Amino acid sequence: MMLKKSLFILLGLCIFISSCSKKQENTKNVFSFKSTKSQAKPWTRWWWMGSAVDSVNLKQNLIDLHNVGIGGVEIAPIYGVKGEEDNFIDYLSPDWMRMLSYTTKIADSLGMAVDLTLGTGWPYGGPQVTQEFAATKLITQKYTVKKGTTFNQEISVNEPKDKKTAVLNSVLAFGENGVYKELTSFVKNNTIQFEAKDDNYTLYFVFTGKTRQQVKRAAPGAKGFTLDHYSEEALQKYVTPFDEAFKNFDGKIRSIFNDSYEVYGTDFTPNFFEAFKKYRGYDLKPHLPLLLNSEETEEGNRVKGDYRQTLSDLLLYRFDKPWTEWANNNGFMSRLQAHGSPGNLIDFYASADIPECETFGSMPYDINGFRREKEDIREGDADPVMLKFSSSAAHIAGKPLTSSETFTWLRDHFKTALSQTKPEVEDLFLNGINHIFLHGTTYSPKRAVWPGWKFYASVNFNPNLGLGEDENALFRYIENCQKLLQSGNPDNETLLYWPIFDVLNSHLKGQLFFQFKIHSLDEWLHNQPFYLTTKSLLQKGYGVDFVSDNFIENAKVKNGEIILPGGNYKSLIIPTLKNIPFATAKKLIELKNQGAKIIFQDIPKTVPGFKDYKIKTEELKKLFNLNNISKSKDIFSELSTANIEPETLVKTGLKYIRRDINGDKIYYIVNHTTHDIDKFIPINTKSELIEIFNPNLSTSGIAQSKKVNNKTMVKVQLKSGESLFLKTTNSTNLKNWEYFKEETISYPITGKWNVTFLKGGPELPSNQTITNLKSWTSFNENSANFSGTAKYEITFLNPKENQSNWLLKLGDVRESAKVWINNKFVGTLWSNPFEINIGELKKGKNKLTLEVTNLAANRIRAKEMRGEEWKNFYEINMVNKDYQKFDATKWSPMPSGILGPVSITPLKEN
Repeated sequence: MMLKKSLFILLGLCIFISSCSKKQENTKNVFSFKSTKSQAKPWTRWWWMGSAVDSVNLKQNLIDLHNVGIGGVEIAPIYGVKGEEDNFIDYLSPDWMRMLSYTTKIADSLGMAVDLTLGTGWPYGGPQVTQEFAATKLITQKYTVKKGTTFNQEISVNEPKDKKTAVLNSVLAFGENGVYKELTSFVKNNTIQFEAKDDNYTLYFVFTGKTRQQVKRAAPGAKGFTLDHYSEEALQKYVTPFDEAFKNFDGKIRSIFNDSYEVYGTDFTPNFFEAFKKYRGYDLKPHLPLLLNSEETEEGNRVKGDYRQTLSDLLLYRFDKPWTEWANNNGFMSRLQAHGSPGNLIDFYASADIPECETFGSMPYDINGFRREKEDIREGDADPVMLKFSSSAAHIAGKPLTSSETFTWLRDHFKTALSQTKPEVEDLFLNGINHIFLHGTTYSPKRAVWPGWKFYASVNFNPNLGLGEDENALFRYIENCQKLLQSGNPDNETLLYWPIFDVLNSHLKGQLFFQFKIHSLDEWLHNQPFYLTTKSLLQKGYGVDFVSDNFIENAKVKNGEIILPGGNYKSLIIPTLKNIPFATAKKLIELKNQGAKIIFQDIPKTVPGFKDYKIKTEELKKLFNLNNISKSKDIFSELSTANIEPETLVKTGLKYIRRDINGDKIYYIVNHTTHDIDKFIPINTKSELIEIFNPNLSTSGIAQSKKVNNKTMVKVQLKSGESLFLKTTNSTNLKNWEYFKEETISYPITGKWNVTFLKGGPELPSNQTITNLKSWTSFNENSANFSGTAKYEITFLNPKENQSNWLLKLGDVRESAKVWINNKFVGTLWSNPFEINIGELKKGKNKLTLEVTNLAANRIRAKEMRGEEWKNFYEINMVNKDYQKFDATKWSPMPSGILGPVSITPLKEN
């Protein structure tokens, strides 16, 4: 079927208008694929290796990205290429800033935009970070002093590696009878003398140590220590070079970026004890033995929980929020990956203008024909519940965009097919992400021989790889989806409280520094009742956002709905939990008494933390008793009483997410099941007109719908692997959506296929004529080594005249195919199912033309088999999916071309 322009009408398209604006457009917008905003397009992380960039190649790289449908780049300077040292440009030098300015101007001329990592490699750090402001750790040493003896010793840290950097913080004495003494002021000439007159004592030397972590994958001119992320003073020192560099900057940066929290082992900061007293309300030092005791006790867990919560507060209030404030004061937005942080991810994500999650590895799907070869993947971490932390933060805070670092290590290098990206990005969309960043693209100059410069982690979306031939089809799909998913507002009706204190106040093997990482979900997410509650809500079809204590504290109630900065919610569920802060419990009661629907899956048992916890626990119990709070017998029945009904379309196996545009509803619906859907499905709307939009084909029309028991039933046809949008509308100007049903008989297309190799390398194989479809790698050695595009042509007879629509099925495609019928372009097939409505055939003979592109794996294998070295990068160089040495000589050629079977099936209107 020919591609058709959609007249999909949108109200209130929610986009950022400029680099620092957060306002929403309130005017009507006609959905136009020609006049799109750059933010609706996918963006990419753009690795600058050694910052060895020049104006000619910067311009060409940007043009290449623009031509395939990329809307913006995030500049990420990293290590360099061996042999290119003379071209390296030191980070933030005048030459580097000139290249940055030039880049922003070329991007702007192309309708693109630019983000910037505020540093190089990761995490934040560099030459401006002195020892004083470097990432810090707690060092303690314990000594026993028996009654009647005198301890007289020079104070020195035991670990040789720490001797140059560790600074004494405190000397503390604890008697067996409970006596506590601070001896810090008695230290003279770095020596302490203490006489244990009345008891046996334990002395603790407390040092402010340094982790000595360096910036990982640093670019030239940017090596140095990782920054102390618990100190606003350290942050201000860190941004000083940026203040200077941007003083006369004449380019335009949309936002600055901070990658996932990978500051390891940093559990302290020089003024930690003072901050602890401020945030927790008591002095930690007298309770140091409880903190450091490796045995699990209730009070020990409580003190450890307070310690962890203080780290969380320091990161939030003395780094993340001031960082966004600095960005905004300089005319930038902030974009933050909060995962890995040691505390409340919701608050961390929400502190940025654009919260960002990430996916890592490959997820399983039941889609018919979907390939997930075990030898090419690493298991994925894209748990939908984890993804919702970032989008929930955006939704409740009123941040229009939630971004994602996407496709990291989806497959091994050169082995990712476009069809394998589609369900992964769809799961991001389904969980509230609406601003895709590819991970990523490497700047590569013309002088670099194929495959060019490459970042060590896949997937590399570079135009010079085989994937680039049809990747614009993937990017167009992403753009079509994001235009809708960035419009209006999220439409989840239920809040779910995240009981972080059940994690913070547990033993956690005695760790004081605990990171909430995407790679350790079993340690903090999967083992919590919260996770099971979330899964059950989603499986039943409820739209859910997570909420933190801080957002509950500032919530209001109006007309029975809970008002947050990002919107209104009809209910708030407190899942089964043990700990809840008294202030949060009190606020929940206030909200309930003001008419909000607060549902307790169970009654919290106690308060977190150590200070006065027994008294506060009794007060908590009295609070619940006085207000007749009881646990819910059935949270789903209670949701129903709050007029919150699930979207029962999920019973078919379909996935969905819903948005609201001034009362109109948008549904994004995806079929990741093994079965095809051809039926009326229910949606929770009273609208009589429903528009269907196919984001892959860019077609739209009015759906068949009917009312059944106050439900709107919409007819949808979704094959395994397909997706569509439904939108309520008042427009009567759109044509009706075309429904088709396959007839039971299909006609195979057989005969002589002429195969002509069009472009690619290392060299074009000889043309072939075949009668049986098979991988072109079986033709000869040249074709086995070839990566690129080949044309398949065949002539076939029309088996059934007076047939208006035919469904072309290509069977197994490796990996994408452009389709022409009688020299008329029909479309590009790049994902499951590999089939398309080709419309009407001519009487008699017809010609089918396919231009098929495979992956770059076979060409890189051949290159390495010939002994041609191309992996010439500093630091990690190139590794495979398991972080072992990359060696393509161990691969077998990947099947390539049309494997079939190819057939046509008559379609009748349904």
